[in-house]
Amino acid sequence: MATKTSGASPDKRRKYDEAFKAEALRLASESRSTQAAARQLGISPKLLYRWQQAQLVAEVGSVEVARDPEVRALRAANKRLAQELDILKKALVIFGQLTP
Repeated sequence: MATKTSGASPDKRRKYDEAFKAEALRLASESRSTQAAARQLGISPKLLYRWQQAQLVAEVGSVEVARDPEVRALRAANKRLAQELDILKKALVIFGQLTP
């Protein structure tokens, strides 16, 4: 994995590069469970949740907006609709191949 240990730090915290974080966030977004994604990557779920929160704040610009329940609900609905659209696109390809 893309981890490196810091020799100067006595607490032996691991540092993760941006590529690893991006891949972890992608995996978490595709997974049904952030905890399962964290287990698969061998990292703490709390760390992955923090990375998700930081990504959300970077996207919307402020912590207050990121924590707004309405914004969270709209983002969840948007994610669900994007998944439904992907499923429908795949179904079109499958049924398009079956028709004579």
